[in-house]
Amino acid sequence: MRILRRCNIFLTDAASNFRIPQLQQHYDLVAARPTDERTLQQACQNLDVDIISLDLTRRFETHFKFPMLGTAISRGIKIELCYSQGIMSSDPSAKRNLISNATQIIRVTRGRGLIFSSEAKTVLGIRAPSDIINLASVWGLGTERGRDGLTKEPRSVVEFARLKRQSFKGIIDIVHGGDKPPEKPVAEAKVNKNQNGKRPGENLEGAPVHETKTDKPISKRQQAKNKKAKMQEAGQEVAA
Repeated sequence: MRILRRCNIFLTDAASNFRIPQLQQHYDLVAARPTDERTLQQACQNLDVDIISLDLTRRFETHFKFPMLGTAISRGIKIELCYSQGIMSSDPSAKRNLISNATQIIRVTRGRGLIFSSEAKTVLGIRAPSDIINLASVWGLGTERGRDGLTKEPRSVVEFARLKRQSFKGIIDIVHGGDKPPEKPVAEAKVNKNQNGKRPGENLEGAPVHETKTDKPISKRQQAKNKKAKMQEAGQEVAA
């Protein structure tokens, strides 16, 4: 089991410096919760966060727009939809705002880049995965997209956050591929024999080829020297 550490930042002023690079060194995930349209636009376009978590129980002044949320999704930021506050709340307006905001976000984002979370303060606010998928289908999200919001999208945001912190520019990562196996000793090459059962360096009698003597042709100069030597020997015999 892998336990992750998450930091939630409440955005109240667009001009504030949140020191997100310093927070990324101590936390695995950094989530931003905008409180108005200006901070939401800042989180989608400028802030280097992993998750944008929205309080769907409150009523936003303006409607959500695709260029703003689409920019965040293209940067690898996921939009988090929390359902527990609207379900467990006794205020009818909170439930009404939850349904309205969730339906609008699903329609604007076309169901992409969404993750579901409970944000439950008690165990009673947690629902089973099948219940969340059914709830998302009521809001207008398909079954496959709803399942991705519980499995594929959360895993992708965790891996993308890890790559940003550990890899080179979020692209190249060095992984351990295992130890190098020991090199095997090179076996001695076997000497092949020809069809006669002999090695390539032997003749039919078994003697090495380089040891056999062959008669080399005698040059004309050597023939003349031999003839002169024979004539001298013959002359000496006649004189005797």
